Amino acid sequence: MSQDTLLVSNYSDSKVELVSRQTGKVLSQLDLEAGPYGLCLVGRDRAAVSLGWKRAVQLIKIKGNILAKDKVLKGSHDVREITTSGGNLVVTYNNQPWLEVITTDGKVLHQFHSTGESQHFEYPLYITTSPDGTLWVSAQNKNTITKMDASLTILQTFTSPLLKGPCGITAVTEDEILVCSICNHSILLLQPSTNTMSTLLGKGDGIEQPDTLTYCPQERKIFVPPDHTKSIQVFKFT
Repeated sequence: MSQDTLLVSNYSDSKVELVSRQTGKVLSQLDLEAGPYGLCLVGRDRAAVSLGWKRAVQLIKIKGNILAKDKVLKGSHDVREITTSGGNLVVTYNNQPWLEVITTDGKVLHQFHSTGESQHFEYPLYITTSPDGTLWVSAQNKNTITKMDASLTILQTFTSPLLKGPCGITAVTEDEILVCSICNHSILLLQPSTNTMSTLLGKGDGIEQPDTLTYCPQERKIFVPPDHTKSIQVFKFT
């Protein structure tokens, strides 16, 4: 949310929490109808969180340290991860159409369908948007990262021997994409301009089964909540 606060989805307790970055104290929390998966900001005073088996996206109003429910948008299937693109929302599903671009009023603008042996991915659960508006999708069962435009057209696909079980993904710049490799216990740096991946953080840095992450551009810090824990690791990106 800011240099002072983090907005966190708490799946096990079916809450969204506003957390102090200085103390770790929960400043505000909002009970939801289902465990939240993905979470993204929609401007500075609103967020969107996916409600999984409820097949819905809950919009949340943010005013100071107060969280309040806004409208609910219905999805086509169990909504997994979520990001923004050009003022719209992009959601992922574990069933076809796999990806949808929807407005904040719930209108479907684009869908992605892929069938056959040549398909680029199945179950593209994790997604992020780089500063230029490009979408980046990690497909855990294909061990690939896919670059797409705002209309869900595939632009490029990346893979590497280092990339095993790609999960959470976030963009630092258009040419610095960070990916959780849950099976390799590492955070990878993808640089599309050179088509290379390198290990940024690993087990020696305390990384264990990383599932998701986010990035603060103001302080160039990376936040990694280890899977099945109630802690958040913080790293300086240099």
